[in-house]
Amino acid sequence: MLIYSLRKILGSIPKMFVLAALTFFMLRLAPGGPFDTDRVFPAEIQAAINAQYELDKPLINQFASWMGSVLQGDLRESFQYTGRPVAEMITESLPPSLLLGGLALLLSIIVGIPLGCLAAARQNTWLDTSAMLTAVAGVSLPSYLTASVLVVVFSLQLGWFPPALWEGPASMVLPVITLASRPLAIIARLTRASMLEALSSDYVRTAYAKGQRKSVILFKHALKNSLIPVLSVMGPLGANLVTGSIAVEVIFQIPGMGKHFVSAVLNRDYPLVMGVTLAYGVILLLFNLISDLLCAWSDPRISI
Repeated sequence: MLIYSLRKILGSIPKMFVLAALTFFMLRLAPGGPFDTDRVFPAEIQAAINAQYELDKPLINQFASWMGSVLQGDLRESFQYTGRPVAEMITESLPPSLLLGGLALLLSIIVGIPLGCLAAARQNTWLDTSAMLTAVAGVSLPSYLTASVLVVVFSLQLGWFPPALWEGPASMVLPVITLASRPLAIIARLTRASMLEALSSDYVRTAYAKGQRKSVILFKHALKNSLIPVLSVMGPLGANLVTGSIAVEVIFQIPGMGKHFVSAVLNRDYPLVMGVTLAYGVILLLFNLISDLLCAWSDPRISI
């Protein structure tokens, strides 16, 4: 397992380099720049600004200089928020994004897996149909529509939860449910499909022939072998909940990395875009690594 883990970690290094290089050059080659305004600066002032931020150098030299700073732990300062280090901005905004994504993933797991098991155990009944209709709705509805419905019903009409902001447990309920709706549905459908396949296998029929209780067969035999496909998608789902929460953060005015990413892209804030991209890349690789390790723990043959 240790060698398998080291191999996965070392394999992540070139992936991060490729991600950084692609983002850097695509961002720099796009039309426009960070200091393009309606006001035209004199040529000497424009040249001084470009020299200060190394924008007058060839792109390959700019990338090499930026990579050198990153390897020293310096993500440089934001163009938009003058004087603010990018690393400091990410440190401040990352915890709300991680908490939002973590709670959404936890809700998806503790509701999605039992829902899929229930649907498989009651196949072709009204419970199965209701569970799968709920799953289809969760996958199909966009987050902004889900958020709007939840706010109208539970905030404006019932007054149970605040409609926005991130100021306590009550304000976390609606954004967490909004963000969890899609992964919850995916986990439920995948668990159902895996459970149905396991319930039709020979070892389950043998367990029934031995007279074991249905609950024991479901949760001790079938569920254990059905979790591998579910665990394999936990990494991408978990990473997507953190990196893909931009729309939810904007809708509910959550002070996470989403607002920085949107603002940085619109204003061509190169250092901030690169810093947030690297942070999202690390999160994605970390979740994928955890998912791979859980799959290897569940089935040791994977790590061979």
